[in-house]
Amino acid sequence: MIHWLRHQPLFHFNEQFCLLHAGLPPQWDFKKTQKMALLAEETLRSADYAIFLKQMYGNKPNLWSSNLKGMARLRFIINCFTRMRYCDSYGRLDFVNSGPIGTQPKDLMPWFDVPNRKSADMRIVCGHWSTLGYYEANNCYLIDTGCLWGGQLTALKLGDTVQRFSIDCPGAKKPTKTYGLAGDSAETKAAKKKLRSAA
Repeated sequence: MIHWLRHQPLFHFNEQFCLLHAGLPPQWDFKKTQKMALLAEETLRSADYAIFLKQMYGNKPNLWSSNLKGMARLRFIINCFTRMRYCDSYGRLDFVNSGPIGTQPKDLMPWFDVPNRKSADMRIVCGHWSTLGYYEANNCYLIDTGCLWGGQLTALKLGDTVQRFSIDCPGAKKPTKTYGLAGDSAETKAAKKKLRSAA
């Protein structure tokens, strides 16, 4: 499974629509997005992938700069493609707020609402933001409708017009009260403790 996941694209384009998991910083256009995805994909597929995985997540850097190098650049790329929801008008990523629009601090906005976003001409389909539900705005289609939490599973039929299909998900889990990477739930901590004691 890990081998398969490491070889999946972070960014897919079918000549009409772009597909990614979370979001894009406002400084990236189509060409930059392709280049950054390829850089991270090559790293994930390399022989040294385990070293990368150990350092992959972290909340810094949280602002794009062409001066970012090495692990800092790779971490920022991964955070955009896998964790992004809100940012400020400069594109500084926020890793605390993940609730629906209107619950965030006033200086933050959804990544797809940043003025003069360089990806504004791209038709983007993404997920990741289950508290938002299905949402269309600014050439973006957000399709995470919270199946895991008892919402719906949503798919789009893409073409000149976009058709949405959703089904209910009765096998729900209870969401934790915290969002993002704030820490393990009590259930996860207990499971980890049990695994350590069994080892």
